[in-house]
Parts: sequence; C-alpha cells; structure tokens
Amino acid sequence: MTQPLVAIRLVSKNFGEFQALKQVSLDVRAGEVLCLIGASGSGKTTLLRCINQLTSVDSGGIWLDGELLGVREEGGRLHRLTERQIARQRLKTGMVFQRFNLFPHMTALENITEGPVQVQGRKAAEARAEAVELLGRVGLAAKADAYPAQLSGGQQQRVAIARALAMKPMLMLFDEPTSALEPELVGEVLAVMKELARSGMTMMVVTHELGFAREVADTVVYMDHGVIVESGPAAGVLSAPREVRTQSFLAAVI
Repeated sequence: MTQPLVAIRLVSKNFGEFQALKQVSLDVRAGEVLCLIGASGSGKTTLLRCINQLTSVDSGGIWLDGELLGVREEGGRLHRLTERQIARQRLKTGMVFQRFNLFPHMTALENITEGPVQVQGRKAAEARAEAVELLGRVGLAAKADAYPAQLSGGQQQRVAIARALAMKPMLMLFDEPTSALEPELVGEVLAVMKELARSGMTMMVVTHELGFAREVADTVVYMDHGVIVESGPAAGVLSAPREVRTQSFLAAVI
C-alpha cells in the first residue's frame, strides 16, 4: 500500500475547557472522497481547519503528502514553522467554506485569477485563460464579468470552488459548502462537486447532504464529541451502521 496523502495521528485540539478533537487518527488516500458527518460541534470543521492550518493542533500530527504540517522536527524537538512556511504548505490545499468569501469589488474572473497571480506569481494571461476554463467547468462561462452581488448564492459558491481549484491543490476541503444556500440552489453546487470527484480529486467534505455522501463518498466518517465513532465505506456506515451512536444520529436526520 502506498502512503496516504493525508495522515492524521492522535490529533487533539482544545478551546479552553472544550475538547474539540480527542486523539483523532485518520488516513485519506489520493483520489479518495471522504465525507465527515455528525452533529454540529462534533469536531468536523475543526479537523478541516487543522489540516488547512487555520487552527493549530495541541498534540498529535498531520502529514500531507509525507510532509508534517505546521512544525518541523529538529534535535528531537518540534519547532513551529514561520507564517511564510505555513503559507507555502497551505498552497497544497484548497478550502471552500459555508460562506463564499468572494472579493465583492472583483468580478468572478478577477476573483479566480487573484491567487495564481498575486500568490503564485503566475503570468496574468495564463491565469486568465485557466480561470475562463474553470468558469466553464463550473457552468459559469457566461458570468466571467459579473460581480458577486450579481450572482446567486449557488453561483457564488461555484466561483469559490473555481477559485480554490485555480491554485492547483492536491487536496480539496469543503466545509458544509451548501448549508448557506437556498434549497433550490444546493443541487448545482453538488453537481460540480460530483464532477470533481469523478475527475479523481482528493476531497474531504463536511456535509449534512447524506444523499451526496451515499452517492459520491468512498469513505464516510461519523464524528461525535470530538472522536471518530465509526468509519468505513459509505454504503456500510449510512445503510448498516455498527455503532449505536451512528444509528441514533442517522435515525434523527434521515
């Protein structure tokens, strides 16, 4: 077996007295789609934020593509990386949030080209051509010159996905990407994510859309109170869960 693209080992995170993550261990292999499910406050979002280094871990470690995130080992001790070094590591991941976080004063095309040009130093013409291609990929070729205020929530989220993809990440993180959308707009965002999954993109998705998880996920992980209660193939976890807590959660939400 090749090494996992993401290796999470005994990761814990506290916010004051609250234990958000309790010695969580998990592997994600290249090309895998992993869906994290569970009630609000179960640790799903915190885990994604630790992978993207928006939140630092208190103990344990996370490796992405064989590289330890956030710290380096020297002389038997761990030293925190500089912000510049962390920013370099973060380029390997793309993250899509509940809220779209687009720059309101930039068009859809400009939102997508900003990162490749300003952060990665790529040529503007090259970044623009790729942005046009990405807008077509997410079904928004006709909206290149539209500003966020002129787009629906679903369209804005699709631009946000294209913006993340423009940085050419090896891992895409989705934090409940449809939860802020009107019900009739959810499908268009999920369709883009399904296409991404079919293309072989490695994805970790925090979601309440169990139909999406059942259709697309290779692995489903159920979290509760900061621990992984159950994980396995989507059909097994969602249709025949072994753990009582998983059974109770699914009974409440289906």
